[in-house]
Amino acid sequence: MTIASPVVVFLDAASMARPLRFPAGTDYRPFESTSEAQLPARIGDAHVIVVNKVRLDQAALAAAPRLRLICVAAAGTDNVDVAEAQARGIEVRNAPGYGNHSVAEHVIAATLALRRNLLVYSQAAVDGRWSTSPHFCWHGPAIRDLADSTMGIVGRGRIGEATASLARGLGMKVVFAATPGREKAADERDLDNLLAEADVVSLHVPLTDETRGLISAQRLRLMKPTALLVNTARGALVDSGTLLDALGSGRLGGAAIDVLETEPPQPHHMLLTAKMPNLLVTPHVAWASESAQARLAGMVQDAILGFAASRAAA
Repeated sequence: MTIASPVVVFLDAASMARPLRFPAGTDYRPFESTSEAQLPARIGDAHVIVVNKVRLDQAALAAAPRLRLICVAAAGTDNVDVAEAQARGIEVRNAPGYGNHSVAEHVIAATLALRRNLLVYSQAAVDGRWSTSPHFCWHGPAIRDLADSTMGIVGRGRIGEATASLARGLGMKVVFAATPGREKAADERDLDNLLAEADVVSLHVPLTDETRGLISAQRLRLMKPTALLVNTARGALVDSGTLLDALGSGRLGGAAIDVLETEPPQPHHMLLTAKMPNLLVTPHVAWASESAQARLAGMVQDAILGFAASRAAA
């Protein structure tokens, strides 16, 4: 099928701070956001859809009869019915690896903040506790080094390996969760054993039927009471209520959460209103460094330009 000038629609362009740029004359239609009701009208004549988190299910794909390429401006594809797309002859591309360093650095930054209780100490510096101390410093909760501690990584992909590299550079021992059905490497553990061994557990797995609720109440109880849980993957890997119970009861030392089950969340979400000194919540920005966004935009643009060139020559 020859396509001289493909129609390119970005359904949630405001999710990227760096805009996509195409040659003059390209029929590019970026929408800041798209509701389910708006979806059919916006994609009806599209040859290419760019999407970050808007869901493209069977009904949506049926509303786009000219569609030949879906570019997911993210590392995962869980918002696209990939099987349905393939059945319709629609190619699905994601952007693997664009945010490896950004996410890994976020994991380490959040881990340092919690291990050193920076939230508490920063507040103590301005709320009067330091000023009224009889000494030059103010002693509060324990400050723990990363050196000689153990980082447990669940998900041995690009981001997991990038996180491991940074952790080793700080003197941490790194262990990975073994993949079921594969022979374990020397630095791999069964998940339950990893949870019991690690001082920091960082999640880097996609959301699937098998990983939904992966860190259950039972598994949280396996972790050390001083351990930290860091989730930059998908919110539904961990139940928020279960996590709060573990933090509040002292069964878990702390948690850094960059993702929630539904995004954006309601303002009264339990993790947003908890106000716990051992809980650090960020608004799904681990991926969003300037350099990572530049790489992401470049990967999406290259995929679309390559598609257009191939179709024009067909």
